[in-house]
Amino acid sequence: QLPPQAVGLSLGLTQAGGGQAGAACPGHLNRAVFSQLISSFRDAADYNRRMSRLSFKEQVLRAREDAIIASVNRLLADKGFDLMTVDEVAADVGIAKASLYKHFPSKEALAAAAMVRLMDRTQAVVDQQAARTGATALDRLQALTRWALETQLAGEMPTVPSQNSTLRAELMAHKGYLDAILRVSDTLGAWILDAQAQGDINPGLPPEVVLYTIYAR
Repeated sequence: QLPPQAVGLSLGLTQAGGGQAGAACPGHLNRAVFSQLISSFRDAADYNRRMSRLSFKEQVLRAREDAIIASVNRLLADKGFDLMTVDEVAADVGIAKASLYKHFPSKEALAAAAMVRLMDRTQAVVDQQAARTGATALDRLQALTRWALETQLAGEMPTVPSQNSTLRAELMAHKGYLDAILRVSDTLGAWILDAQAQGDINPGLPPEVVLYTIYAR
């Protein structure tokens, strides 16, 4: 996820002034993937803040890993887990399959990384809604559901099979993913209870049913 102003990485980026998307696309990255990475950051300050603590080598590896996850996210949204292949991901990013395996040892690990990134994005939206002043619980729930549907319609919502035991094990072993699931669920659960208390959601519905319905979107 590289902003246009990112300078100094061995990926061959050139500086773009004024926040414009003028960075040169590195030869080893697919242009569509590169464009997606550029648009994913709103400004270079956020990128520099996140990357400044890393060494030069770590910055290069992180940038490549972000490119891989962005590609996996798009392929999962477009084709699904079963039809996506590791070879396809490597070709889409523009790296050798062996290089990809240095970051993610399996197809399941790739999909898990995309789901972890999705939960990070979801948590950010939840935090944004929680900070809204004057918004009701129903307003926040509607805004989150709208974001989820818009993300899905834009082809940016990865889909993975629920019955894949290896993939499930990958996710269950990821503390950050589990923590995010719990935080988001707790927050949404509190909003649902508030909306029911205010009469905006039928209080006769079990809160778990409402929560699962939102997750299903």
